[in-house]
Amino acid sequence: MSKKFLKAVKGMNDILPSETPLLQYIEKNIRQVLEAYGYQEIRLPLLESTELFSRSIGEVTDIVEKEMFSFLDTPDKYGNRDSLTLRPEGTAGCVRAGIEHGLFYNQRQRLWYIGPMFRHEKPQKGRYRQFYQIGAEAYGLSGPDIDAEMILMTARFWRRLGLDDLELQINSLGSAAARAAYREQLVSYFSDRRSQLDADSQRRLQTNPLRILDSKNPEMQALIENAPQLLEHLDEASLEHFATLKHLLEKAGVNYRVNPRLVRGLDYYNRTVFEWVTQNLGAQGTVCAGGRYDGLVEQLGGKQPTPAVGFAMGLERLVLLLSQVQVADKSPHAYLLMVGNDAVIEQGLCLAESLRDLLPELRLLTHCGGGSFKSQFKRADKSGAKIALVLGENEVTNQEITLKYLRENRPQFSVAQSELGEYLKTLIIDK
Repeated sequence: MSKKFLKAVKGMNDILPSETPLLQYIEKNIRQVLEAYGYQEIRLPLLESTELFSRSIGEVTDIVEKEMFSFLDTPDKYGNRDSLTLRPEGTAGCVRAGIEHGLFYNQRQRLWYIGPMFRHEKPQKGRYRQFYQIGAEAYGLSGPDIDAEMILMTARFWRRLGLDDLELQINSLGSAAARAAYREQLVSYFSDRRSQLDADSQRRLQTNPLRILDSKNPEMQALIENAPQLLEHLDEASLEHFATLKHLLEKAGVNYRVNPRLVRGLDYYNRTVFEWVTQNLGAQGTVCAGGRYDGLVEQLGGKQPTPAVGFAMGLERLVLLLSQVQVADKSPHAYLLMVGNDAVIEQGLCLAESLRDLLPELRLLTHCGGGSFKSQFKRADKSGAKIALVLGENEVTNQEITLKYLRENRPQFSVAQSELGEYLKTLIIDK
């Protein structure tokens, strides 16, 4: 009886060796920009208390209501079981870590993180149940200048990656008091038109009416367009903050569009919110999104109010946008064939290690597992290496090695093993 073939869990996709070079290219360039702006990496656990996300993201958001992977922990000795959740986003965990380790108290922090997030939603192009994000967050800075820096930094990402078809959309959600007053007007407007709301929007009407503005239901777009606008009800301080942000972006040459319907899907946002969007990914058009969340640290137990702003971007969507980019070749520079007795293998492995010591940038693949010269040569050619290094019993005796080009029509030749490093540096590394 044959064993059942097991596949990956739905929505949990493998990233194959043919796909990782582009991912590494994206990560490398974004990491370099983040470090150039003075942001420091923080590494966070995948698993957190469920309460962390319900308190920060909001009980009536889609994420908490429908999309979290949550389960009960093993009972302790008293039979109590904590509810744990695979992180659906990075900000809540970053705030928790900052509070727990005293990073925020009377301090300013610029932090960034990278890793998988998890949401139980319908898998589709550019959206998976396990997906990868890079996020950056700044704490202890309240002015519009740090909001502008965040946006300017993301604009630099796109220039660095060669992306020129992204649109920046910005909005302001104002203060908590301004939103509360606006909420009443929004509830009144939609209540008078309740029959035109879909089921999700009717449910949100009393719990989170601003989320109705984020509805993607095409039948509701005209209704949403005619709804009262939050920008018309902002407090003076938020209006000034938003005006300064726009001025800074204009001075820096960053184009933007004010989108009064941009509210973001998480409860903790206030004042500035922004998204970078594209028309090239269909329904999954948001590539990077963020904003300000000045009350979150205090909400999660911080000792003092701590202003904060941040963003996150999905790597899978960047991969889709950059799928035609030619990234640096990661195939081996050289493939070492070892044909003969045990002495050949011993000398070959030692030679390979000495080459790696001498040339840390050398990508050298050694043949393991034995086999004839013909079978090893086929594997060398298939590996994509530029040069085959042939070590046989004669080469061991003469302390030489034979070099054979795999991608160029050039004659093979032999060199002393002691000189091989210089040859490889000249022929491969320096090119």
